[in-house]
Amino acid sequence: MIKASYEILQPASGHSFLARTFEISAFDAPYHFHEEFELTYIIRGKGKRYVGSHMEDFGTGDLVFLGSNLPHCWKLAPGEPENEGASAIVIQFGINFMGEEFFGRPELQVIRKMFQKSGSGISFKGATRDVVNQSMALLAEEKGNFKMLIGLLEILQRLAVSNEYALLDQQRSIAEQSRAEQERINPVFAYLVDNFRNHVSLDEASGIAHMTPNAFCKYFKKITRKTFMETVIEYRLNYATQQLVQTDKPISDISFESGFGDVSHFYKMFKNKMHQSPLNYRKNFMHEFDGAEVKASA
Repeated sequence: MIKASYEILQPASGHSFLARTFEISAFDAPYHFHEEFELTYIIRGKGKRYVGSHMEDFGTGDLVFLGSNLPHCWKLAPGEPENEGASAIVIQFGINFMGEEFFGRPELQVIRKMFQKSGSGISFKGATRDVVNQSMALLAEEKGNFKMLIGLLEILQRLAVSNEYALLDQQRSIAEQSRAEQERINPVFAYLVDNFRNHVSLDEASGIAHMTPNAFCKYFKKITRKTFMETVIEYRLNYATQQLVQTDKPISDISFESGFGDVSHFYKMFKNKMHQSPLNYRKNFMHEFDGAEVKASA
């Protein structure tokens, strides 16, 4: 059975948090969750990022802060030359790694507020991302324990005061659930992450949740505010949209690769969401992209 694996993290002796550099094999990690907060900087790589029920493209430089028990994974796009040397720096720490009352102090109010937002997952942009990525690279190379600790606090402060960010899973549909509910719904999303481009079975998904199909459909909508099939279609359309603008593949190929067994159904679903056909979407994107390049070179 597919599971959203629960990960137990243990800092090395003499350390109160983890700061590690991961190579390409780390991107094979399944959709998983853990109690620790996580800050991830993608040194090199390109693909899809899954946070809670949110799915989005990621690329080199991606910087995301995740709250406690928020399920996530990064999946590399196949066939991308950039992914041959994929790597990331990941910092993980518990809420009490500095002591139970540390982040309750008035001087750390902005960091505490960021922790509260992180249940949605936070993607940082612009100058904040650039500066923090550099700081994380230095921290990963630092040998002094005290300097590592101060470096982490400085990173958290810089992130907390920044307005260059976007919340990912804004509905917080998974993050706000109890541990028992997370243990039931997270394996379902793990199943979707691994299978949405292929055949997705309601019977199999409901079996993973140990429910009848009818009860599961009601339960899934209650938790996520969407039907199960709406979520499947959303994942497939998100993937198809990325393929339309980043490849020159025929639309029929993109339809099948995204999980749609019928091209006419793909067209219908795409137009319902984007209010234009896949072909027009691609043409309009290329027109805007070419215009932006002309302005940049002027």
